[in-house]
Amino acid sequence: MRRRRGPAPERDAVDAVPRLRALVPLGVQHVLVAYSGLLTVPLLIGTGIGLSPDRIAALISANLFVSGLATVLQSAGVLNVGVRLPVVMGSTFTGIGPAILVGQWAGPAAVFGATMAAGALTFLAAPCFGRLLRFFPPVVTGTVIGIIGLSLVPSAGKMIAGDAETVPLAPALLALATVVCVVLVERFAPPSVGRLAVLVALAAGTAAAFPLGLVDLSGVGAADTFGPVVPFAFGPPEFALAAVVPFVIVQLVNMVETTGDTLAVGSVVGRRVGPDGIARALRADGLATLFSGVFNSFTMVTHSANVGMVNLTKVYSRWVVAFSGLLMAVLGLMPVLGALVAALPGPVLGGVGMVMFAMVGSVGIRILRDADLSDQRTLLIIAVSFGVALLPLGAPGLYGAFPDALRTVMESGIAAGAITAFLLNLLLFGVPRDTPGTAGADDAADTADTPSDAPATPETPESRSGPSGEEGGQER
Repeated sequence: MRRRRGPAPERDAVDAVPRLRALVPLGVQHVLVAYSGLLTVPLLIGTGIGLSPDRIAALISANLFVSGLATVLQSAGVLNVGVRLPVVMGSTFTGIGPAILVGQWAGPAAVFGATMAAGALTFLAAPCFGRLLRFFPPVVTGTVIGIIGLSLVPSAGKMIAGDAETVPLAPALLALATVVCVVLVERFAPPSVGRLAVLVALAAGTAAAFPLGLVDLSGVGAADTFGPVVPFAFGPPEFALAAVVPFVIVQLVNMVETTGDTLAVGSVVGRRVGPDGIARALRADGLATLFSGVFNSFTMVTHSANVGMVNLTKVYSRWVVAFSGLLMAVLGLMPVLGALVAALPGPVLGGVGMVMFAMVGSVGIRILRDADLSDQRTLLIIAVSFGVALLPLGAPGLYGAFPDALRTVMESGIAAGAITAFLLNLLLFGVPRDTPGTAGADDAADTADTPSDAPATPETPESRSGPSGEEGGQER
């Protein structure tokens, strides 16, 4: 007699695979939010080094291509590489200064050689760094994540203002309207539409920008339809110790940022991330950075705005993010599509960016609730770390007289604040004996592949799409 099979076990929200009609727009959201940053880093570095426009365009295509593949690797995972959470990867603003300095001094080949060396060292050091999670209790991780989010908010203002010293009324109102649109869609739209609040706001903002003359499509017609990303397009890599050292420092900062972002995503989706999970995330960072140097791009790190996106939309599927990585890789191979996305007006991107960056800060505040805020030492760590992190925003030349290696760290508010929080915690509380079981860390073993029972049950794509579950549901 044939035994009747029971229903197939349900996947949790992280492993759920939405239907194609939901997967595409949800993936596009992540691409559009990350796109401006993925353009800005190679644009600033190429301009700072003094490259020609066609070479800068090659840097942009390479950055999109590598960031897309790195996102797939981090979200989907291969063997012991990749944390298997909805994590977007991209180039980091922390590496802009060293890349320009090394490029001006030794040329692009030395920049890409140093990138490859830093990536290899990150991959090798990942297991050791993952075992240091006990040095990152909630007061440190919450502070670092809060600093990451709030430090990025001024960059949203630059998107809105552009090169203008005084922002005209139209761009300012357009940015404000975009923010209001996100809030209104989230509040009043049906759940299936509310998950696309960012995409809806981008589309509505761009439509409103056309009659204001804020959309420039001239670059779309001039772009090639297809452009392959060629490895070592700037010549064989050069490995100079003086060039590698500042990139290693940048990677140390990136490892701290990746740890904070990964713990934040784990907290948002309801999965505890232990030492092994952090090691897998850092291996993906290292491997992505190594291949980034091969394909003429820069150091890779987790994309902080993605934390805000996941927290806002409540779409926790890592396959949505993996699909967005494929889209980014395609954009890197098709310059005409990249030019089309690049035509999104700055005020609209700035409005959405402000929401996303501030959402990252709110995740940090939520993690700080697990710290003992009644202890004066805890408040001192938070206060001094935020103060050190925000100083460069008010006085960009504050550390201009410092040695280059130290200036690289201090001029990055994220780096300076993270290091300050880490050191102050050791000074005021001593060396911890056990790995904290909060802020996404598990003291027993890595449980990144099992749902946490501590947080409240996360709102899944199915629950937000109503009884039918068709829009956010998984394929069965």
